[in-house]
Amino acid sequence: MTVYTTNGSTRPSDVGIQGIEVYFPRRYVDQAELEQFDGVSTGKYTIGLGQSKMAFSDDREDIASFCLTAVQSFMEKYQIDYKDIGRLEVGTETIVDKSKSTKTVLMQLFRESGNYAVEGVDTTNACYGGTSALFNAIHWVESSHWDGRLALVVAADIAVYAKGNARPSGGAGAVVMLVGPNAPLVMEAGLRSTYMDHLYDFYKPDLSSEFPEVDGPLSVVSYVKSVDACYRGFLKNVERVDGIKQASLENAADYMIFHSPYTKQVVKGLARMGYVDYTLQPDAPQFETAQAFREVSEEQSYTLKDIEKTFVGLTKSIYTKKVNPSLLAARDIGNSYCASLYFGLASLVSEVPSEQLAGRRIAAFSYGSGSAASMFSFRVKGSTAQMAKNLSLRDRLDSRTKVAPDAFDHIMSLRESTHQLRDYKPVGALESLFPGTYYLENIDSKFRREYKRVESN
Repeated sequence: MTVYTTNGSTRPSDVGIQGIEVYFPRRYVDQAELEQFDGVSTGKYTIGLGQSKMAFSDDREDIASFCLTAVQSFMEKYQIDYKDIGRLEVGTETIVDKSKSTKTVLMQLFRESGNYAVEGVDTTNACYGGTSALFNAIHWVESSHWDGRLALVVAADIAVYAKGNARPSGGAGAVVMLVGPNAPLVMEAGLRSTYMDHLYDFYKPDLSSEFPEVDGPLSVVSYVKSVDACYRGFLKNVERVDGIKQASLENAADYMIFHSPYTKQVVKGLARMGYVDYTLQPDAPQFETAQAFREVSEEQSYTLKDIEKTFVGLTKSIYTKKVNPSLLAARDIGNSYCASLYFGLASLVSEVPSEQLAGRRIAAFSYGSGSAASMFSFRVKGSTAQMAKNLSLRDRLDSRTKVAPDAFDHIMSLRESTHQLRDYKPVGALESLFPGTYYLENIDSKFRREYKRVESN
């Protein structure tokens, strides 16, 4: 591993993401078919939410099995030795234990290598935990405490909701990222902008249930307000670091990835950035049709539908060019909470050729309810071709099995009825899992969980 000496100190250079892998369940439900099954208007989920398919799992999979599958798959594809990992961070809000970290469950993968000296535990705050885990890993590699080994970051969640309007915004998945020096995707220094507040827009106080408490309108406003604050700070940092006078959507980033609870919210998030650009340069010619909003207060602007509609239109071309390539997984998997933003990164790497990404800046907006949000960026300094090849994302999405809505509904009832049971053996069919998937074999009388792996091809 190459490190560079600066001012007499040995420090790594170009720290960022060296590799990325994803996991999602083999089965999905079609959102158009779910509309018919639920008896709602045509387009409510597919157009209103912007979703196409939703991944889900039965009682054979939990958050630990997701992470086990993703990590082992990553290590095999990239041929990384477990001895070379010095830090393992997990970001998730899907917990099966109030004390024991999912990270500790993953340590069983390290036993054969004899490597038990692995720092890091779980990070939890709604959908922001994966980003906090990534920051921790980046900071460790850049710090004086770094021992020369690499860091693994796992962002994973299973998003399930009670039957009703919220259920179509579920999903499930895991993303693994390898963090180290000389990375193709370098996290840029000096551009990060963060906004945090206290509110109850989405939270999980009932530990006997997988379902959250959700204040939908408040959650939407919180997301938009966080976009606003983080983007304003990001623009100021871009102006300072890049030495430009007026940063905007046109010149601040080449591509953008967002936390996506559903893809229509991403459309609205980008529109909000367009509105921020307008407030900073209201006389710019591209904002001629927005002059009616000059006297609107900041608080009013968060919920005014005319503003949203106007700036969705004004940012449409930017959305098509800079954002849409990152939403492949979000549309076809659904919300994966902590993993959502990084499925966006995996989608972008998969959909845009390496030579087209070369030298470009990827801005990222991460949001977690409650609330925590950051905007930061990656600079593409190396080839992403191997990442795209290893991901094989479109082919893997196309290889899944579609399940009828009534069967999906039955499986969701099974998850609900078996949540937090002990002395329980899951009943889900192993044939419904991808080869190489870890699964829950048994929960004993003391809630101890045993995992096994489906044979790989």
